[in-house]
Amino acid sequence: MTLLTADATDRPSAATTTRPPLRLTLQPGDVLPESLSWRILDGYLRTSVLEEDGDTFVLGVWGPGDWITAAYSALKPIEIQCISLVVVEQFSPQPEEVQSLLLQQIQNLEEIFQFNRIRSADLRLLKLLTWIGRRFGQVNSRGYRLSLKEMNLTHKALGDLCGLTRVTVTKVLNRYKAEGVLQKISSDDLFIPIDAVAQDYAG
Repeated sequence: MTLLTADATDRPSAATTTRPPLRLTLQPGDVLPESLSWRILDGYLRTSVLEEDGDTFVLGVWGPGDWITAAYSALKPIEIQCISLVVVEQFSPQPEEVQSLLLQQIQNLEEIFQFNRIRSADLRLLKLLTWIGRRFGQVNSRGYRLSLKEMNLTHKALGDLCGLTRVTVTKVLNRYKAEGVLQKISSDDLFIPIDAVAQDYAG
């Protein structure tokens, strides 16, 4: 894991208002400075906090068009880690953008907390995949289309998001594909029929 840092010269000031904003290209696993604000131009990141027992709890997942910072969080330290190849640009948010971010953080946290409370591993993973499809994929009247490859969501990464082991995620995904709960529609894309979600499929 690589920790990226930025010194005072990277921060905008009155004397450098015409200077182009700092832009970074990051690899999966790289970590952004939590005190700065970043707009995501491409790729996906997650925010997480290390709990007292050593486990990591994911607070949110963010993608192109979002902006991200840990400056307004009461939890410390917050880790902003790249899931995939990421391009970000530093910027200074306006008050209304800060309010929008805080609302999105609350919604992210509530939704992640909700599916992490589900006891059934099968249903918990299905709820996670549906959330990813709704937030970052394509939605139509038939269901949700998503690309785990584009987001670089390995089985381990999915497990980290919903508190399951890599082995459990692999078993559930294989069963979902065999039973048609997850339909492969291209080499990279999966489709979750709306019927499977509505029925709260639990294996």
